[in-house]
Amino acid sequence: MSSSLFAFTVKDFRAQLRQLVLTGAAVAVGVAFLVLSVGGAGALVQSYEQSAAADVGGAPVQVTGRDGAPLPAGAAARTAKVPQVSGVAERLVGHANVLTPAGRPLDDRALVTSVAADPALRWQRLDTGQWPERAGEIVLDRDSAARVGAGVGDTVRLTRAAGGTADVRLTGLLDTSASQALGSQPAIGIPYAQTATYATGLRATHLDLTLRPGADALAVAKDVKKRLGDGVTARTHAGAVDEAKQSGRTMYAIVLTAALSFVLIAMAVARMVVTNTFSVVLAQRARQLALLRCVGTDRDQVRRIIRRQGLMLGVLASGAGLAAGAGACALGTALLNGLADLGPLDISLMPGRWTFVLGGLFGVLLTLWAVRKPARAASAVPPVAALAASGAAQLPEPGSRALRETVSLLLLVSGTGFLALGAFGGSALSLLAVTLGAILTFFAVLRYARYVLPPFVAVIGLALRRPFGTVGRLSVQQLRANAGRTSAAASAMLVGVTVAVSAVTAIGVTKGGLEEMLAGRMPAVFALDSDADRVPADAVAALRATPGLTVAPVRTATLTVDGQRTVVATADPAALNPDAEGVAAARTLKDGEALAYAGRSGSLTVKGTPATSPGSPASPGSPASTRLTVVAGGGALPLSLFPEATVYVNGATLDRLAPGGAAHTSTVLVNPADGTGHDEARAAVDRALAAHPDIRIADTGSDAALVRSMLDRMMLVVTVLLGFSMCIAALGVAATLMLTVEERTTEFGMLRAIGLAGDQLRRMLTLESVLLALSGALAGTLLGLVYGTLAARSVMGGRVSPLDILASSGGTALTVLGILTATVLTGVAASVLPARRVRRMAVVDALRAS
Repeated sequence: MSSSLFAFTVKDFRAQLRQLVLTGAAVAVGVAFLVLSVGGAGALVQSYEQSAAADVGGAPVQVTGRDGAPLPAGAAARTAKVPQVSGVAERLVGHANVLTPAGRPLDDRALVTSVAADPALRWQRLDTGQWPERAGEIVLDRDSAARVGAGVGDTVRLTRAAGGTADVRLTGLLDTSASQALGSQPAIGIPYAQTATYATGLRATHLDLTLRPGADALAVAKDVKKRLGDGVTARTHAGAVDEAKQSGRTMYAIVLTAALSFVLIAMAVARMVVTNTFSVVLAQRARQLALLRCVGTDRDQVRRIIRRQGLMLGVLASGAGLAAGAGACALGTALLNGLADLGPLDISLMPGRWTFVLGGLFGVLLTLWAVRKPARAASAVPPVAALAASGAAQLPEPGSRALRETVSLLLLVSGTGFLALGAFGGSALSLLAVTLGAILTFFAVLRYARYVLPPFVAVIGLALRRPFGTVGRLSVQQLRANAGRTSAAASAMLVGVTVAVSAVTAIGVTKGGLEEMLAGRMPAVFALDSDADRVPADAVAALRATPGLTVAPVRTATLTVDGQRTVVATADPAALNPDAEGVAAARTLKDGEALAYAGRSGSLTVKGTPATSPGSPASPGSPASTRLTVVAGGGALPLSLFPEATVYVNGATLDRLAPGGAAHTSTVLVNPADGTGHDEARAAVDRALAAHPDIRIADTGSDAALVRSMLDRMMLVVTVLLGFSMCIAALGVAATLMLTVEERTTEFGMLRAIGLAGDQLRRMLTLESVLLALSGALAGTLLGLVYGTLAARSVMGGRVSPLDILASSGGTALTVLGILTATVLTGVAASVLPARRVRRMAVVDALRAS
């Protein structure tokens, strides 16, 4: 019996294979997407690891400080005395400023690295030109050279460590695209002997060693370690490369988790497509299933037949998906290495063999899981259904309806509660609450899809009845008459569009409210950053004398507060942004009161002279001590005034705590005066500081532009990744239409017989496809707008209105409209094969089919 049952299963599967092709394609796309995602995550980590390895250089032995600490003084000289060491190159790292032709420094401080005298120990990568070898010569990264308008052989101006500036010759350009150490900021390479002339904060980070012929690198590393002590780590080249790659493993886990989250969304859509297709196919075969029951096949055997057919489909589809994924990875690798300038990096998108094994297994198991519900419903078809006049019937819904409704209601109520808590509760876990609420309510919506989606079809159909006439009315009536099938097919599109619009909306609202958020948090638009850690008085005077600027010098002193070394700051609150956190409290602060960061409350005991060392003891009982009352409402104001400050007091209090000029101006905050624009104010600040090339300007507008650029890239990536889900949903719509064509053959014959043309039938099916896709997309758009807006509100903490930003955000609106347009095109594409088949259908044959 079992062999005959298996033979019937295979024969029946082959007979139904044509109906399941599109469904198998949906699973194949999901599996291919999985392979591509894992391969892409691996390629990203490969680039990270290889760039880290490139920064190691080619030295056979390398010495570094433990846990990133600088090397001890004299380490290079002591290492040079090791018998098997033939040469030592000390890597020096510091900072300097590259000046523009206008004499102002770039906003980002440049990283200075020493260029080794021995070419074999130069770890930087030269793009064009020559290495600097004499005093007055440097190399610069390509981007910074372009920003100051300099080419190889030109003169560039740098700040000097001792003050002032110097003109140097640019001998070459560095390629920093594959360097982790140099790729995120301006980079300068200076001959080792001249590094101290230009760099401040100079420190030795590495020793690169060359060895005598025949020397054992591991033995030399141990000898160096023994000579220098526990404060350093000495590694062979292989050990240094392996250490540099360590952080790549953590990064791989993070990137892979993010990529697989999109894969799971796509596979969830694929599961819905498989479930819906099998449900429709089995409903069309209800009479055949009943006949099987009549000839002695029990329920378990019916379930086994369908599950085996699901297994066969899963194996075939997963195999096709693995082949497609491998081909796409191979093509991507060839294009990446052939067209992109990767420098020393060699990237491959092809994942390991276990990815293919697990990916194929996942596709098969997903298909088996998807057919589980249709198999249970098919096994419940009674033998008496064989007497039905039609071969098709509605399959019974397995399980208790009361239980299903109860679970759906609980999901909806609890999810709505989490959404409200996250969006309006003001908790530190607001975004997590919104995410959990969105997941719960979305599952509830999917359970209620058969009641939610048909009304969307009716509403959209109202707009189609007039332009499309009879064809439009027939399309709407057909979809509303089969509410279960309509909701099942449209739900797949609902999933992809909901997630896409949620992400786009959240990112768009956050991006649109970024400047307002920063304005509400930062006390000033511009902040001065000096290499000397203090701003000279003439620079402050020049800023005050410049029209269109509101200037607030920030004075600080390091005092002993409650026995700890603490930076105390003050500034004129009248010159600060009144909307910034803590400014309102600062404006009402009295002498003897303080605003404290990090949750301090009650009172603070301050020793009245600046602390000279971190261990300076406090003397609460002596006359030199002052007790300050901590006032609520300061928030992060001390930290936003000066990064090291944790206590804010008014000017009179700081003068009393740090008398005799012990407090100094660490930075200056500048806001545009009323009627002065951002760009105009920035130009005025640059003019005022023309005589101070060592003072850089931090601009919150530039920070906002950087974050906006990052969010734009994130939105593009999310949209592209979720496009796979929409492709799978389109295959589901096409599969549903193909199955309905077979089921409605007689209907189509009657319509042709009473005068409906073949082109009209084709338009009717196209409209049905568009309605299916668009109803799911519109419902998903509404849900996505709600979820995305609430998520953005939880992130922004209610400081701005997400709805106002969304209404004025043209970019987000265009992206959402683009998603809806793509949905319409998807619906049209999904109807091509079914409509073509209907158009070719002969009227007599269609009427004869029953």
